[in-house]
Amino acid sequence: MVFNTKNTFITNYKLITIFILGILYINVGITHFTNPDFFLVIVPDYLPYHLFIVYASGLLEIILGFMLLFKKTRKYAGIGLVFLLILVFPANIFLYQSAEAQSVYEISKNKAFIRMFFQAPLILLAFWHSLPKEYKYFDALCGIIFIPTILYFITLA
Repeated sequence: MVFNTKNTFITNYKLITIFILGILYINVGITHFTNPDFFLVIVPDYLPYHLFIVYASGLLEIILGFMLLFKKTRKYAGIGLVFLLILVFPANIFLYQSAEAQSVYEISKNKAFIRMFFQAPLILLAFWHSLPKEYKYFDALCGIIFIPTILYFITLA
């Protein structure tokens, strides 16, 4: 007799989070092309080629978001998203430092500060999505942090 040790609830829940974030990344990536000015304002001044950075990060979000939706490419998408989220983190720092960017985004410095810390759960979730196996406590942690993270980003829209 073979016992199924997989927790079907967490497996199904994780799959739901994968699809939600995959669609979110695709959507945000498309927005880089339809409204690049929205992102240009948070590209740090010290970086060159601002428009190229906006388009390149948008393209990567679209590609990685699609890759996340498919089991065969999910591992690579999750790892790619971890690196992408780390690479775009300076934009969050710049938003916190720039009164002009805060004005354009219509947020306070305090909200910009809080926004910086939501990058960490996104990185953790991307890593979680790259893992094909179950890890009881890590799955539970990621399952829990998904809810406030997605609710926060929904409020930004």
